[in-house]
Order: sequence, then structure tokens, then C-alpha cells
Amino acid sequence: MNLRKFFLTVGFSGLFPKAPGTVGSLVSLFLAIPVLYYFDSSTLFLLALLITVIAVKQINIYEKEVGEHDSKEIVIDELAGMWIALSICNINMENTTHAIILGVLAFIFFRVFDIWKPSIIGKIDEKVEGGWGVMGDDVLAGIAGGIAAGGVYQLLLNFL
Repeated sequence: MNLRKFFLTVGFSGLFPKAPGTVGSLVSLFLAIPVLYYFDSSTLFLLALLITVIAVKQINIYEKEVGEHDSKEIVIDELAGMWIALSICNINMENTTHAIILGVLAFIFFRVFDIWKPSIIGKIDEKVEGGWGVMGDDVLAGIAGGIAAGGVYQLLLNFL
């Protein structure tokens, strides 16, 4: 087994033939649950940053090996973005109902920002090369997704 490919494809979830980014994001959401259960959202955020730094180097090596920038099978950027979104909306596992709602909102908003790529998110995707280009747009999509999920969640709490 190639450990680099396992890492970059988030346990080979990026090899899924249809919508590998969405599948990788969903797998990442479920991988966050044990971290959130035993620790908290700040730990998840720090892990996302650590994974981002490691992934940048590994992506640079991988791109030289395969000769392709931002291959669809690389979904470690989705993991980092998803975990950042979950961290920013301050998800915790103390209230399962609230955690499920926040998790779904974070997933939806992260995917919307990652696919739509508005403003600076799209600029990074287009203009930054290598590992920082692959990771950067998803990190920003995670920040935007986490803020949007937290905001919508607060609105829902006020109306329910």
C-alpha cells in the first residue's frame, strides 16, 4: 500500500468514481466524530492545520510523480476544509441533535463554497500552484463554510 496515496486520498475515498470531493468530505465528517467525542473543536482545528502543512509537502511530491496539478483523487484538502468548518461553527458532541444539525450545515456550506469558489477562494484555486494551491482554496472554503453554518444555526435557534 502506498502510504502517501492513502493519506492524500483520505483512505482511498478520493478514488470513488463519482464526486470524489463530496465523498471525501463526507468521509472527513465521519472521521471528525471520534476526535470531537474525545476532545473538542479546537483540537480538530489544530489537527486540520497540521494536516494542511503535511499535505502541502506530500502534494508537491505527488504532483511531481504523476505530473498533474490538483488531481481529483486528492481529497485531503476536503478533510482539512471540512474539519476547519466544523471547528469554526464550534460543533461539540455533548448535544447529539445540535451536533448533527451543525455537521450537516457545515458539510453543505463547505461543499457550496468549495464548488462555487467565490472571491478569493477561486483566485487561490486558479493562481496558486502546488500544494498551497490545492489546500488553500479548501481551507478558505472551510472558514467561510464554518462561519455560514454557525450563522444559520444561530438563526435557526432564534426561530425555533
